[in-house]
Amino acid sequence: MNSNPIAIEAIDHVVIRVQNLRSMIGFYSELLGCPIERRLDDIGLVQLRAGSALVDLVPVDSELGRLGGAAPGVQGHNMDHLCFRLKNFDPVAISRHLSDAGFAPDEVVYRYGAQGQGPSIYVKDPEQNMVELKGAIER
Repeated sequence: MNSNPIAIEAIDHVVIRVQNLRSMIGFYSELLGCPIERRLDDIGLVQLRAGSALVDLVPVDSELGRLGGAAPGVQGHNMDHLCFRLKNFDPVAISRHLSDAGFAPDEVVYRYGAQGQGPSIYVKDPEQNMVELKGAIER
């Protein structure tokens, strides 16, 4: 019998502190297809829809961003990686799409995730945060 009242269902949101909001919106919204859902420019927050979750972009020089301390850089990141589960996984098309936009995707590797073992591709966003694009499990 599990008495733990916490039962996680899915990722709700990920917050990424950013130095160049424009390039990060370009990567997540235009390249990965996460539309802007809400902007609160007065405090420094752009929320992008990623399926059932949100990706929050917070400029480091904004009201919210200053609360988090120093900006991310070569010696430190504000996140290890975030993983998006894709509805359709065509590794050739995904790699070409990323490469055409100037991003260098890693090769397809089978990794374990929330839904089991499946194909995934790693790519770094404009501020060198690692993003994993993951396909469905293969049976």
